[in-house]
Amino acid sequence: EVYFKNLSKQKQKEVMEKNGNNHKLRVCVATCNRADYSKLAPIMFGIKAEPQFFELDVVVLGSHLIDDYGNTYRMIEQDDFDIHTRLHTIVRGEDEAAMVESVGLALVKLPDVLNRLKPDIMIVHGDRFDALALATSAALMNIRILHIEGGEVSGTIDDSIRHAITKLAHYHVCCTRSAEQHLIAMCEDHDRILLAGCPSYDKLLSAKNKDYMSIIRMWLGEDVKTRDYIVALQHPVTTDIKHSIKMFELTLDALISFNKRTLVLFPNVDAGDKEMVRVMRKKGIEHHPNFRAVKHVPFDQFIQLVAHAGCMIGNSSCGVREVGAFGTPVINLGTRQTGRETGENVLHVRDADTQDKILHALQLQFGKQYPCSKIYGDGNAVPRILKFLKSIDLKEPLQKKFCFPPVKDNISQDIDHILETQSALAVDLGGTNLRVAIVSMKGEIVKKYTQLNPKTYEDRLALILKMCVEAASEAVNVNCRILGVGISTGGRVNPREGIVLHSTKLIQEWSSVDLRTPISDALHLPVWVDNDGNCAALAERKFGHGKGIENFVTLITGTGIGGGIVHQHELIHGSSFCAAELGHIVVSLDGPECLCGSQGCIEAYASGIALQREAKKL
Repeated sequence: EVYFKNLSKQKQKEVMEKNGNNHKLRVCVATCNRADYSKLAPIMFGIKAEPQFFELDVVVLGSHLIDDYGNTYRMIEQDDFDIHTRLHTIVRGEDEAAMVESVGLALVKLPDVLNRLKPDIMIVHGDRFDALALATSAALMNIRILHIEGGEVSGTIDDSIRHAITKLAHYHVCCTRSAEQHLIAMCEDHDRILLAGCPSYDKLLSAKNKDYMSIIRMWLGEDVKTRDYIVALQHPVTTDIKHSIKMFELTLDALISFNKRTLVLFPNVDAGDKEMVRVMRKKGIEHHPNFRAVKHVPFDQFIQLVAHAGCMIGNSSCGVREVGAFGTPVINLGTRQTGRETGENVLHVRDADTQDKILHALQLQFGKQYPCSKIYGDGNAVPRILKFLKSIDLKEPLQKKFCFPPVKDNISQDIDHILETQSALAVDLGGTNLRVAIVSMKGEIVKKYTQLNPKTYEDRLALILKMCVEAASEAVNVNCRILGVGISTGGRVNPREGIVLHSTKLIQEWSSVDLRTPISDALHLPVWVDNDGNCAALAERKFGHGKGIENFVTLITGTGIGGGIVHQHELIHGSSFCAAELGHIVVSLDGPECLCGSQGCIEAYASGIALQREAKKL
């Protein structure tokens, strides 16, 4: 670890020397709308906090400067950023031509700004038409481009714009492993791709404990309760405007029928947005007692609103990305986000062509609580991005290099960008001991912690949470990034729900226990739970003697006896989740009593407890 830290410091020192000891990296951040600012703001704060390395120039354009969309440039000023340039680039109109004209107007105005600023690098976010104008201008003026959130897949024209910006950009910051693989498949240089996570998650994952009731009451009224209101955010689909307007009309009808307090946000600046606003006014949404219609909500407050909502509905990327961090139910309508990676909190209604379908989805989702998801980030994106920026050598050739097939199948990050090992937390809960370990993707134990298994349910769950939190904190020090938690426990387990259904007296007070939810909520990680024998079988299939074998049985002996069955390469659970309880096969009807309540089980003869009992008798 010390070696790698020194290596990283040495590389940064070399880059500083190459760039000139006194040269600070001049970074231009251009923001076009409220959505991209929520992703760029954490990076901007990070750059501003390190003036010895960076100079920050902020350019504001697009819908930030339009009154109909809340003049959102003011929130940038409230965050104490100096706006170097404001560019009015939106051509007002009802159709696709207005978007094309807006791109053209931005292309006319941007060269003068970039000539004056002369940035070393421009940071561009996402997949909006404004961002395409920014990337095109910078690329043609030989300015390096860092693209945030490339490689993702969604519906509509956004996909094409996002991938076009990818081809113009010199450096890429992506949020998920799949996005990274897509960028590699698009022939981008792997050394210039950083898997950092979404910058907005740095704020999301630390936001839930703040005072939220005052924010909820401010936007939705004094009488509203948590988990008893809806947030609606729907945008036009530019490749099928007529259908998206009709879908929005059906959504509003369903929300009126559902009769819950609802906060409706105005749509993005896109072809069809004015028609959507007319639909809202036609249905009287702005004056309806159950609805609050707003142009803009500051991101800090928006986080609290979606975190404590009963449901979010619409087709915004926020619903499938950021809201998963809180486990809030989401109804994703239509095709605008088709292809996005989503958590289990998202219910898709892709063919939302009737009011009844949308109403039924509301009835299914409203008021549920799902495990928190960290598909798009772990809260540490900004430090990785700043480290990545510092590693950029301005003396390297500007011309992009493409890496054509064969595609690299890369499991880990480049060591000089992020010194991290992809890992998981493993929890092993047996009859005697409770163990937690940090385990690498290769199955190697990086660090292990052991405690005696407490006798009561409350103490046991508290100890599991305490040990997991400590291990997750320690993972940072040993350069490991935790991707999820796997729990191996004695007893009969429903792995689909993450619930221990029943346990023998070997583990006391261990029946009908939901293990997944509290641990997922505490760590903001996906959690898998299964019986210890089944986990042993999975481990053998992945790393041990079962590798490549179609059918085998694993037998484990310890305080008790358990096992796992793999048939045709698949783990067998059985209809009642006890297919491989090999220790509880009865071999003598009048044998000694087993901890499961039966008599004459194998465990009553051959387990650790049984052998101790026989030894004491002798």
